[in-house]
Amino acid sequence: MNVGDTLAPLEIPVTRTLIVAGAIASRDYQDVHHDASLAREKGSPDIFMNILTTNGLVGRYITDRLGPGTVLRKVAIRLGAPNYPGDTMVLTGTVAAVDGDRAEIRVLGANSLGHHVTGTVVVTVTAEVAA
Repeated sequence: MNVGDTLAPLEIPVTRTLIVAGAIASRDYQDVHHDASLAREKGSPDIFMNILTTNGLVGRYITDRLGPGTVLRKVAIRLGAPNYPGDTMVLTGTVAAVDGDRAEIRVLGANSLGHHVTGTVVVTVTAEVAA
């Protein structure tokens, strides 16, 4: 793995089931993540994905791309445009730094509205994965 290398993109269909299941799995029972009527009352056009689900998807993206020898050491993300049902989020990554078995990956998740998530993930990888 070298600075500037890019990871293959991952397309994630944003479904109602994904949004609701992610909210339940992360114990986030805010109505804006499962009740479309209440979400609209609060000014949103529909339910939207929570940050914990996005965080999990970013982690999955990195470990899927770098392999089973990858250990997430730090995930730092910032949300932008919401992920609404019926959209697709495309995750991409670029290696920003490498120091021995440690690497920093810049991650971007975009949907039809713009950048849903931006951030960095620090990982350690086994020699077999890094080769």
